[in-house]
Amino acid sequence: MTEFLVQFELDIPDGVPESNIRDRERAEAAAAETLADEGHLVRLWQASVGTDHTMVLGLYRAGSRAELDGILGNLPLYEWMHISITPLVQHPNDPARIRAIA
Repeated sequence: MTEFLVQFELDIPDGVPESNIRDRERAEAAAAETLADEGHLVRLWQASVGTDHTMVLGLYRAGSRAELDGILGNLPLYEWMHISITPLVQHPNDPARIRAIA
């Protein structure tokens, strides 16, 4: 499995009813729980990037970039997301790697 750092910001279009937003947010939470149970979603963080914007960083695992694209494309909030994906490889000085060798 390859690990990916996924960065996204939501851009909800004007005029979307609050009830629709709440429904999608609930569905997104359920989808995140399922992805975590399946081992695809490892961690999530929020980073404030201003007074009205929140950036989300997620550590995902997938067999390929195509699989990750499919996973993200099925998220309930996907159509409102601006996404950046960075494939990750282990650094030679990663403490976890060093501990594993010792």
